[in-house]
Amino acid sequence: MKTLFVDHGICLSCHSCEIACAVAHSQSKTLFGAIAQEYPPRARVHVEPVGAGGFPLQCRHCDDPQCVKACVTKALYIDAVSGTVQHNESRCIGCTMCILACPFGAIEEQPRAENQCAISKCDLCLEQAAEPACAGACPTGAISFKSSEAYSQDKRRAYLVELTATAENK
Repeated sequence: MKTLFVDHGICLSCHSCEIACAVAHSQSKTLFGAIAQEYPPRARVHVEPVGAGGFPLQCRHCDDPQCVKACVTKALYIDAVSGTVQHNESRCIGCTMCILACPFGAIEEQPRAENQCAISKCDLCLEQAAEPACAGACPTGAISFKSSEAYSQDKRRAYLVELTATAENK
């Protein structure tokens, strides 16, 4: 299964991922259309400041998701095909138990019609054919969407390049 990986060392804190996420979850799928919506979509990724840079944080789609266990209406569930934690908004009553249960703070309230509130969380843009909007919009590649094996292989290669460059400079 592919997942989102973050290299906070190259994150510029530009918030491009947040904008792309909000647009991807808008009705119009365009920036200007999203801004004009009665209930503008919220980003499901949040760039949190870390030192001089930032760290894009979103749902980690845990193997043992506490948010799913806390959801009294079963609006949060593990998708059988993708293995990701998904949300059925029509079942959500806005009780916010999932927000309390999430150890990452990756779930938040999302205003919707009739002053009701549902939640908003990363769905890995499963409706899109390619990668999640946040990964596609990241100008530095700080957010990548790949398998854990590919991520580990990339890290090993980067380490070896650095190691051999250091050895050559001695």
